[in-house]
Amino acid sequence: MRSSWFNKVSVIFGPRPPLSWLLLCLVSLLAIIAVLGSSSSNAFDSVTATPDIYLNYRRLKEQAAVDYLELKSLSLGASRQRELGLCGKERENYVPCYNVSANLLVGLIDGEELDRHCEVQREQNRCLVRPPKEYKTPLRWPAGRDVIWSGNVKITKDQFLSSGSMTKRLMLLEENQIAFHSEDGLIFDGVKDYSRQIAEMIGLGSDSEFLQAGVQNVLDIGCGFGSFGAHLVSLKLMAVCIAAYEATGSQVQLALERGLPAIIGSFISRQLPYPSLSFDMVHCAQCGIVWDKKDGMLLIEVDRVLKPGGYFVLTSPSGKLQGSSVGIKKRNMLTPMEELTQKICWSLLAQQDETFIWQKTVDTDCYASRKQVAIPLCKEGHDIQSYYQPLVSCISGTSSKRWIPIQNRSAGSQLSSAELEVHGVLPEDFFEDLQIWRSALKNYWSLLTPLIFSDHPKRPGDEDPLPPFNMIRNVMDMNSHYGGLNAAFLEEKKSVWVMNVVPIRAHNTLPVILDQGFAGVLHDWCEPFPTYPRTYDMLHANGLLSHLSSERCSTMDLFLEMDRILRPEGWAVLSDKVGAIEMARTLATHIRWEARVIDLQNGSDQRLLVCQKPFIKK
Repeated sequence: MRSSWFNKVSVIFGPRPPLSWLLLCLVSLLAIIAVLGSSSSNAFDSVTATPDIYLNYRRLKEQAAVDYLELKSLSLGASRQRELGLCGKERENYVPCYNVSANLLVGLIDGEELDRHCEVQREQNRCLVRPPKEYKTPLRWPAGRDVIWSGNVKITKDQFLSSGSMTKRLMLLEENQIAFHSEDGLIFDGVKDYSRQIAEMIGLGSDSEFLQAGVQNVLDIGCGFGSFGAHLVSLKLMAVCIAAYEATGSQVQLALERGLPAIIGSFISRQLPYPSLSFDMVHCAQCGIVWDKKDGMLLIEVDRVLKPGGYFVLTSPSGKLQGSSVGIKKRNMLTPMEELTQKICWSLLAQQDETFIWQKTVDTDCYASRKQVAIPLCKEGHDIQSYYQPLVSCISGTSSKRWIPIQNRSAGSQLSSAELEVHGVLPEDFFEDLQIWRSALKNYWSLLTPLIFSDHPKRPGDEDPLPPFNMIRNVMDMNSHYGGLNAAFLEEKKSVWVMNVVPIRAHNTLPVILDQGFAGVLHDWCEPFPTYPRTYDMLHANGLLSHLSSERCSTMDLFLEMDRILRPEGWAVLSDKVGAIEMARTLATHIRWEARVIDLQNGSDQRLLVCQKPFIKK
């Protein structure tokens, strides 16, 4: 029996509805769907066009916008990649470009197999470097300076017990922690006494006068695990540890875990990624380098990065040069050193016990008056780009406008207008940039504070969360320009240090950064950064994505590298044009980060992307 509804239709259209009527119904239905879809789209577009994602921190509305953007990309036919998988356990401490086996296979020998060689890096499947099973969130600064979790670094108990290094002896290995006792046993009567001894040897009353004497940034070669650097940091100096790659028991990894500046680098065959005239003091305490090796080119590299009037401090408690295959007595070691230092116009200021201090000349006329067989001066402009170039056997920097004795510089991080002009920087541009970052830092902190309070639940045994500057210690500015973010951190008295990275294809502002007493380095972001996994709490990049848009490197590989060096629960703050930020948000979801887009609401096309790396426990 037919229904009454069908009977009514039959009365109107007959027993069979005409095809035209069916088509009319279909078109009407599609029109209704289109209208509803358009109104829905307009409603969501109004949210994303003028988002109040972080006005009053309304997360529900932000999540709705994010979900909509993902649905919209699917509706447009965009193929959404799956989240990347985790790497195997063997890559928990993976550092790209330091593959000794691959380097040997291509014929690198005589120590060069231990050096950085990104060009022989083999392609591997993309995956996320996982933390070790025993990994724990580092203790907050300053407690984390003196105590670290042993599961966070790759060092075995046997390595620890067999170590004869003076700084390794400062560690106390407990059940799951490593404690550092900076007052016991370093060199003679402790770190403080050693530091005071160096100060007295260069004519100062105490090490508290280093800054007044022009010493504000120190390159600490083979730093052990940073006890001397930690003391210098307490004196408001910037001490950067640099040490060769080590598969286990790494000096750099432990220093960074303690919240101290450090980077992988070695004196083998290439220059360090610093311009000439970069450091006020270079320190080597049993650092394992035979300085008169390779016709003195290793010491000439120290001279290249040392500023006029700067100091080279060499301490060898064992009475022989570490790293040599045959023990060399002190007298035999120093004879070629004395000859070499005279050739490069260094004067031996003082010798006490096993510590020797040389000072680089401040007078360029010295090079013309040398009596020994002279080491030639480099041609002008030869080291414009000192990014892992081969070592040279000539003296650099003598014709530079930056040839200014450290004793003649302004005290503190604030550069004078005259000093800025030496760098070719207009003072008004520099101070305008600083003002921008003062404001930006306040905005960043206002954004991160509620996130940290809400995203970091109270852990067992923890007190209520402290302000976020105690939870963030190691910061990297991936495109630092003049170092304005670093300066703003200092003004706000945040307990952080910043690794200021200057991309090699950007204008080289690293000398400006280093002359302010900040840590910094040149780097090519098409390559991995020379550090160990999980070594930074926050990554910041302003305009880097747009800068790299025309480069040969993959943005996905950049995000994988950022994930490798960022600690679990660490933060990434990216500022860029809206197109670059939208792409970055998609990539962030592929590597499992939580990502939030923020409209600055200043009428520009700039956006912020605030991301947090999850703590994956697998």
